[in-house]
Amino acid sequence: MAIATAQVEAKQPLSKEERMVIVGSSVGTVFEWYDFYLYATLAPFFATLFFPKGNDTAALLSAFTAYAAGFLVRPFGALVFGRIGDLIGRKYTFLVTIVVMGLSTFGVGLLPTFATIGWVAPIIMVVLRLLQGLALGGEYGGAATYVAEHSAHNRRGYNTSWIQTTATVGFFLCLGIIMACRSAMTKDAFASWGWRLPFLASIILLAVSVWIRLKLAESPIFIKMKSEGKTSKAPLSDSFLKYPNNKYALLALLGATAGQGVVWYTGQFYAMFFLQINLKLDYQTTYMLIGASLLLGTPFFIFFGWLSDKIGRLKIILFGCLIASLTFFPLFKQLTHYVNPALETFQNNTRITVAGDPKDETFNLFVGPWSKFSELDRMNDLFGKHGLNFTKVAPEPGKMAVASIQGKNPATGQYITTRVEGFSPASVAAINKALADLGFPKEADKSQVNYPMTLLILFVFLIYVTMVYGPIAAFLVELFPTNIRYTSMSLPYHIGNGWFGGMLPLIATAMVAMHGNIYYGLWYPCIVAGITFVIGALFLKETKDRDISTYHH
Repeated sequence: MAIATAQVEAKQPLSKEERMVIVGSSVGTVFEWYDFYLYATLAPFFATLFFPKGNDTAALLSAFTAYAAGFLVRPFGALVFGRIGDLIGRKYTFLVTIVVMGLSTFGVGLLPTFATIGWVAPIIMVVLRLLQGLALGGEYGGAATYVAEHSAHNRRGYNTSWIQTTATVGFFLCLGIIMACRSAMTKDAFASWGWRLPFLASIILLAVSVWIRLKLAESPIFIKMKSEGKTSKAPLSDSFLKYPNNKYALLALLGATAGQGVVWYTGQFYAMFFLQINLKLDYQTTYMLIGASLLLGTPFFIFFGWLSDKIGRLKIILFGCLIASLTFFPLFKQLTHYVNPALETFQNNTRITVAGDPKDETFNLFVGPWSKFSELDRMNDLFGKHGLNFTKVAPEPGKMAVASIQGKNPATGQYITTRVEGFSPASVAAINKALADLGFPKEADKSQVNYPMTLLILFVFLIYVTMVYGPIAAFLVELFPTNIRYTSMSLPYHIGNGWFGGMLPLIATAMVAMHGNIYYGLWYPCIVAGITFVIGALFLKETKDRDISTYHH
């Protein structure tokens, strides 16, 4: 009867209350994502501000480590705020999360640099990132649960998909403000103080978001459950220590959110870093292309949310994971072809080898004052930061690292072989000269970029993102009972997105540096997305027809 009533309601247009709930939840969540993405977008830039100079890949990895710290702590935020949300209520919990998030972001804008206070600077930054991550860990589950519990039965996918657009809209807003700041001042001015403006401006967004959320009422399903005395007294143990809830939490992670997380972060973040770092495209062109793809792709969050109300959530999510895992490699190679054809030609015409003992290499995932880099690590880094593939060969006796560069001089047609031993200022100069003699492009030639094809590839990435992310909120809400929903859905979501997805730039960058191939890092999202497809197809069932006000496992 409840389902039949909800289906009748779903034929009616959105009520004023539904619209207010969607707008209130979405506006606040846009702000949260804007805050969180500011650091992510500026991570390559921050490497020179908050970490010591000397090894570019190490500095970049350090920046990504601080970036990842915010993601790593998100599941703990899900536990803390999810528990509060299931005990006290949805509305007041995500009011707290937005205040913590906003003040942490504002604090980054006031942070002294490494040059001023040394290693204390990145330590404070990591603390602020941890606070941001904790807050975001409680934000998403609250917003998704809140909107779903206000929605008609057959509109949950459509209504909650508006929350899914907020990550992309916040990212787009972030790109726009950073680009406006960088365009309005000199490079030196932005490096000196201009970078702080997007962070400091967030205090205005915080005030607006809090004002809107204060106007919202508590979820009717939560009020009903509380009035009947059916709230969980121990949401954490009920969610993760009692069967079958713990089984569904694990399946939600491995069969849905892990793949969704890596597809999302590959399609938006890793693609942006790949354009800038590996393909040497300038930041303005990169931001314009990413921004255009976001504008074109964002409506598809709503489309796939709406479609999930018709055909189901799970099949859309799993198909997105499957097609992404099968096509990331060829699409990223095509990205190189269309963005920097000169680099592609150089790669094809030049053979680079690095001889060294694998025992002298370190997989530098978390970089800090404790990290040590051998000559071989630094040699790998030198070619990696140029966006060059190289082949590893057996070590030469008594030599820590030996590089060989072979190719044809484009001006004379003469074949040139350069051999460099060890890592020193002289060897770096010799390598750079050899690359220059062979016509290495230091940056992408904007006149040679195939903009329509580049945009098409980035748009395809966004379609993958919208397929896996558009229906995920409704799917997770429907998977768990009302009395532990906030807690149960938040943890697998934030492990999938915070750990599997958020760690992607860090892991992929380290894999590229270790293996000498700019595409090698793609193995990580392809394997995770593939595993998610298999587990989700075998062990999870469709949820769209469940009545979330009465459903129990």
